[in-house]
Amino acid sequence: MAARGNLIVNIFKIPELRKRVIFTFFMILIVRIGAYIPVPGINAVELNKLFTQTGGGLLGFLDLFAGGALSRFTVFALGIMPYISSSIILQLLTVVIPVLERLSKEGEVGRKKIQQITRFSTVVIAAIQGYALTVFMNSRPNVIVNPGIGFTINAIVAITTGTLFLMWIGEQITERGIGNGISVVIFIGIVARIPVAFKQVYDQLKLGELNPIVLILSFGIFVAIIAFVILEQQGQRRIPIQHAKKVIGRKVYSAQATHLPLKINPSGVIPIIFASSVLLFPAQIAKSLGSRVPALDRLAALMSPGNALYLVLYALLIIFFCYFYTQIQMNPIDIADNLKKVGGYIPGIRPGVNTSTYLQRVLNRIVLPGSIFLAIIALIPTIIQKWLGLPQEMAFLMGGTSLLIMVGVDLDTMKQIESHLLMRHYDGFMKKGGKLRGRNL
Repeated sequence: MAARGNLIVNIFKIPELRKRVIFTFFMILIVRIGAYIPVPGINAVELNKLFTQTGGGLLGFLDLFAGGALSRFTVFALGIMPYISSSIILQLLTVVIPVLERLSKEGEVGRKKIQQITRFSTVVIAAIQGYALTVFMNSRPNVIVNPGIGFTINAIVAITTGTLFLMWIGEQITERGIGNGISVVIFIGIVARIPVAFKQVYDQLKLGELNPIVLILSFGIFVAIIAFVILEQQGQRRIPIQHAKKVIGRKVYSAQATHLPLKINPSGVIPIIFASSVLLFPAQIAKSLGSRVPALDRLAALMSPGNALYLVLYALLIIFFCYFYTQIQMNPIDIADNLKKVGGYIPGIRPGVNTSTYLQRVLNRIVLPGSIFLAIIALIPTIIQKWLGLPQEMAFLMGGTSLLIMVGVDLDTMKQIESHLLMRHYDGFMKKGGKLRGRNL
């Protein structure tokens, strides 16, 4: 306990880290305040009835990522998902459109141009989703006080602006705060639902509607999944790297042996977020317009979280995005070229093409089981929680998607804080050596 107290004291001893932590908390506070600012013209009582009746399935899952903002139809009703959808589309197009591919290789200037395109496309996607959501609300009796074109335009502008503001907050957290800002915004939205989930569990226990043994079993699964997620996030394959002797002036520097750590899941929690976003975007449009087109209503039902089609597509998308994002983040050709430039090589492997081929083969071998393991972790809790019949909020929180995002973002944020502490010779989160250690596989 004292060590944990000293850690918190050490965080606030470092001026830069203190400013980053305080700034992050301030941005989180703004996000939570925005989740309670409703779009003008909403009947809160009728809206609450609507989500009580249909809050499970797709609507409840969307509300989870929005941190409860959707069920209150606030300016943050769409959350940060339109920005994530835009990022996915741009990254996929970068592979097939030469202009975007050239921009991605132009360093910081190219990255800023792609970021600008992402922002503009976010406006388009947010407006489309905002329109679909407004049409859905208009189709429900008494939810809108004064339905019509005026409310539709007002709601679309308010929701789109809210999404852009969240995007800006995420970028500011990344630049001036702690952690990946977009992931932190999603993380906060999920964590904000925990008190509601515990209240549902308490009420059902009090009324005798929930078996205590089932609850204990569920929490046991919860702890086990967290342990597996940490194991998967920390596991790595270490490739030995040998550096040639260097002669600088009259001094000869002996060869150094290091290693290249290749994680079994180099993309972290990104595949989970991307897979959820890809599935939720068309499902939300189908759900919102389903009252006018019966076929879309049936599609929305099939794509509802927990259904067989959703789970199969979800697992396949996780595996796909594990490979896709790993290829972007860790291009074997670039790694081989960089090793060659600094005079490094893998023992027994020739520099250049042979090194890149070897690295690609190793990455394929470790990413395949890593991605399958990630998909299994994502699916098993959802299936088990549905079988046990837990309350809706608790089932969403203990589902694989929520758990993986919460644990993954938490680990990434802890590593950033630890790096700041270790740079200034303070102890990190682990007593021995002060490091979050990876497991060598």
